[in-house]
Amino acid sequence: MNILGCLDIPNQGSYYLDGISIESLGRDDLAHIRNQKIGFVFQGFNLLSRTSALENVELPLIYSAVASRERRRKAMEALQAVGLSDGGPSSNQLSGGQQQRVAIARALVNQPAIILADEPTGNLDTKTSLEIMQLLTRLNEDQKMTVVIVTHEPDIATFTRRTIFFRDGQVVEDRALPGGENHHESPVEPEGGPPGFTHQ
Repeated sequence: MNILGCLDIPNQGSYYLDGISIESLGRDDLAHIRNQKIGFVFQGFNLLSRTSALENVELPLIYSAVASRERRRKAMEALQAVGLSDGGPSSNQLSGGQQQRVAIARALVNQPAIILADEPTGNLDTKTSLEIMQLLTRLNEDQKMTVVIVTHEPDIATFTRRTIFFRDGQVVEDRALPGGENHHESPVEPEGGPPGFTHQ
C-alpha cells in the first residue's frame, strides 16, 4: 500500500501511476502526486479532532493552493457526495461512521485517480461498515474512481470485483469474477433485502 500510495519507492521493478514512472521522481513530485492523484482513507480516520468536518475536507485543497471560496465550495460538494450536508461540527463530535464519511470526502475532494482504503471499516460496527462499503462502491461506479481496499475481513473482501490474497508478503491467490462483477450478500440486510454490489 505504501508503494501504491507513493510513500515508498520499490527496490526493483517499475511502477507507473497514470502513465507516470514513480521510481524516478523526487520528494516534492511524489508529494504533488499524492495530493492530486491519490486519496487515502485510514482505519483510524486521521481527522483533526478540534477542527470542523468542512475544514478537515478542505485540508488537501489548502496544500493545492485553492482559493478560499472555491475551497469551501469543493469541500461542501465532497461532503454532500458522502451523505453529509453539515460541515460545521468538530470531528470529535461525530459518530465513527460520520467520521469515516468525512475522511472519504477528504480523500475524494481533489478528484483523485485512485482511492487507497486501509482497513476502512476496521473501527466500525457491521451496519456502519455496510454503509461505508456501499459508499465506496458508488464512488467506483458513478465517478469511475479506482478503489483499492486492504482488509483482513472476508465479508468486506466480498464487495470487490478482484481479490488478491497475500500471506507473508507473497501473493497466494488472485481471484476475479467472470465479467468483473461480484454480487455481495451482506450479513446486514437493509430494507428490500441484500443488494448486489460491484467494486474495483
